[in-house]
Amino acid sequence: MRFLYFVFIFVFISKFSFSQSEEGLVKWLTIKEAQELNKKQPKPFLVDIYTDWCGWCKHMMKTTYSNPNIAGYINQFYYPVKFNAETKDTIEYNGKIYKPTSAAPKTPHELAIKFLGNSLSYPSTIFVTNNFEFNLLSQGFLEEKKIEPLLIFTVENIYKSTSFDDFRTQFEHTFYDTVFTKGTVKFRTLSEIEKLQKKNPKKVLVNIFASFCNSCKVQNATTLKDTSISNYINKHFYVINFDAESNDTIYFRGEKCFKNLQTGYPLNTFALKATNNRLQFPTIAVLDEKQNTLDALNVFLSPKALLPILKYYAEDKFKTTNWADYIKAYNEQKK
Repeated sequence: MRFLYFVFIFVFISKFSFSQSEEGLVKWLTIKEAQELNKKQPKPFLVDIYTDWCGWCKHMMKTTYSNPNIAGYINQFYYPVKFNAETKDTIEYNGKIYKPTSAAPKTPHELAIKFLGNSLSYPSTIFVTNNFEFNLLSQGFLEEKKIEPLLIFTVENIYKSTSFDDFRTQFEHTFYDTVFTKGTVKFRTLSEIEKLQKKNPKKVLVNIFASFCNSCKVQNATTLKDTSISNYINKHFYVINFDAESNDTIYFRGEKCFKNLQTGYPLNTFALKATNNRLQFPTIAVLDEKQNTLDALNVFLSPKALLPILKYYAEDKFKTTNWADYIKAYNEQKK
């Protein structure tokens, strides 16, 4: 449960007292309620698909959804929905109407068929982004360790750059299975790099993370410690490892950077300056030898995804080739 013991989770849980019930500690909504709330404040949906006769569904409520850390995370970052797969109600979902397939008992609803297809097993859990563009389905009972990476994968938009299977593997390496080969990236301060640039110019990577970002922890613990990545970075780049919540005062491009409120949250302005105001978490900013920002890699990146990007900039391919053509040629060479 280590990934949930972060600042945001502690703050959230301390504000609420939960009373355990047959529905666990999650504050369940109807599909209609979730969609109405999403119009005002977008969040992903977690849809628990169950039936009245499903014993494992009830067990999941009494265990996984009764864990205060799991429930606290879901209540803060999701609109959690309980959906009876055999309901006789007519339901509107994402602009379409879904009805019962039969008046007979124990028959699936049209919406259950949309979610599950021909694999009508319970419990099933579907994670839906707030704009309905991405669905991630997990079938079967989910204990705490299994639901953790699923929750993060959707909330932190990891689906945009990495498959769930790849992320889950790296998540398990980070928090549970720490026995794997690691390399070491040499981190430096900005002032150290400025001195080194005079003798041996290199491009600079600024690895930007925050305590509340779970995917930052995974990327730092796995992607940057992958030996192929760490060896390539140490040879071709100087690297700054930067906590976006840092209290340090930094002089960058002739400007003074310091911790300040940014959209209601205290962040060091160096993180914004280095990314040209394209900060998300995690982000790796790519700077040239004169501190100009070339790119802000503001998605979670696996070793496989990061290595060609590093080569694209280290070898100056970006000066003559657009990224689409480069990655196409790169992938063809790897076949």
